[in-house]
Amino acid sequence: MTTPGLPVPAVALVLVMACTAPTLLAYNQPPSATLLNQCVAVALWGGVALVLAPSRWPKGPGWLLAALGVVMAGVALSWGTGSLPMSLALQAAGLLAAAAVMVVTGAAAAQQGQGPATLAALALGLLVAGLLGSGVALVQVFAPNWTDGNLIAHSGVAGRAVGNLRQPNHLGSLLLWALAAAALLAERRTLPRWSAWACCAVMVLAIELTASRTGAVGLAVLLLWAALDRRLSPPTRWLLAALPLLYAIAYVGTGWWGSYSQQALGAGARLAAEGAASAGIDSPNSRLNIWGNALSLIAANPWAGVGFGEFNLAWTLSAFANRPTAFFDHTHNLALQLAAELGLPAAAAVLLLLAIAVWQAARRAWCAEGDAGLAARCAWMLVLLALLHSLVEYPLWYAYFLLPAALAWGYALGTPPKLAQLPSHLPATANGGPLRPAAWALAAGLLMTAAGAFALLDYQRVVVIYAPGDGAGTLGERIARGQRSPLFAHHADYAAATNDAPPADAALGLARATHSLLDTRLMLAWARHLAAKGQLDEARWLAQRLREFKNTEAESFFAPCASGAIDLFQCQPPQRVHGWREFTQPARH
Repeated sequence: MTTPGLPVPAVALVLVMACTAPTLLAYNQPPSATLLNQCVAVALWGGVALVLAPSRWPKGPGWLLAALGVVMAGVALSWGTGSLPMSLALQAAGLLAAAAVMVVTGAAAAQQGQGPATLAALALGLLVAGLLGSGVALVQVFAPNWTDGNLIAHSGVAGRAVGNLRQPNHLGSLLLWALAAAALLAERRTLPRWSAWACCAVMVLAIELTASRTGAVGLAVLLLWAALDRRLSPPTRWLLAALPLLYAIAYVGTGWWGSYSQQALGAGARLAAEGAASAGIDSPNSRLNIWGNALSLIAANPWAGVGFGEFNLAWTLSAFANRPTAFFDHTHNLALQLAAELGLPAAAAVLLLLAIAVWQAARRAWCAEGDAGLAARCAWMLVLLALLHSLVEYPLWYAYFLLPAALAWGYALGTPPKLAQLPSHLPATANGGPLRPAAWALAAGLLMTAAGAFALLDYQRVVVIYAPGDGAGTLGERIARGQRSPLFAHHADYAAATNDAPPADAALGLARATHSLLDTRLMLAWARHLAAKGQLDEARWLAQRLREFKNTEAESFFAPCASGAIDLFQCQPPQRVHGWREFTQPARH
């Protein structure tokens, strides 16, 4: 099988790079720990779109593209008629457009003859990423002194693995994808059976070391694949069915080693930290608590929502009887996130379109036979695992999960139904040569790659604010330059709002930075700014909301109140209820 102008090994190399580089990059630059990973992901998956550029528009992905289109409209409305800053709107719109490109690319790959080989290459990339990520996990838990922050990230949770993506759930989801990939490669005989078992054992151990509940539940989903897919060979079905058992063995083994070394590891470390009985449910920051707040916010804004990207602002500035004490910028549930930000009608439309796309992908994957059907069913499992994670987290807001998931979903949707076998080569032109990639497809891949590179360069405008080099200029000058960044101005705005550094525009900084993530430092600066402008009751309301977070950084701010001071605004209750929209203003610069 060949792709337009490129042999399969070249395509496999690009896919392996796209899967591994973004998930293994530990080096980071402030203020974001994973921004470089996302820039690299966009650039490399743009390269995948380029080498797999289709010759014609594929059939099948319409429902999924329509769902992305509705969300894109929500972004446009939140920026155009709302108060979402341009930098945040451009980031969201760019990722949605990139996802659409990958959906089309995946669907076309399934219809142009190289589909099974493409999915095998994707599986190889995921397996390599999973194995290398497992190596990172083992070092983080068993040899933490080896972590340097540049090649291997430090784990911020004692006894638990976080990978180079720095989140246990993210590493867990990557490893679940890698396990599905190992099953596909074992079934195709690309990976010897004994190697598949060894790889799976290592990756299941790494999942246990993350203590990710999502990762543990995902193993049951892979077990379900073994139970339902009778076309898998018995050895592959046994491999998938044994994954929960391997997890149990890993749990017992790490528990034994933890007792020997007097250190709680993996799931044991999580239970020790949270308490085995409650498993964190009684914590004010539990999922149930933030979901309850999200439902209240939806009830208050049922029709149009709070606006795409505005959940954190609306949630922080609204009064709740039982507020979490952590600063959340997502509901940690895809359906609730859509309902809170887009409103119930638009969210229902998106979820209906996604449900149809899931069903269509499943129907096509289970109707197809042979290598095509095997590849499509694996692709569908990748999508299912990503959606499972989206019920308790927000992985699809990260390019290194969104783009491969979009490719796999597009592939499953593009698989021709009820065909025993796809053609073994691409259709030919009239003169006998292979079809040329469409100009629009090449342009889309080039644009994605260029966008990732541009984002990486544009990010340097704000990096210099937080990590200045020689000759970088004064803080005020660096902030002023950063505020002109089209993609990351909100990071410069944060510095402008929380520092007295002219010629930086502090007022503009407060108008825009508050739409990214409100934390203690920013809320303090905002409350003082409102009080200085004479908006005392708004300042009191903001101070009251800040008090609810019980953050130690705000203790000195409220200390005079405990001493009996009554003339300071932060010590006075607001005289009326203020809706969160009173605090917004257009910030499109």
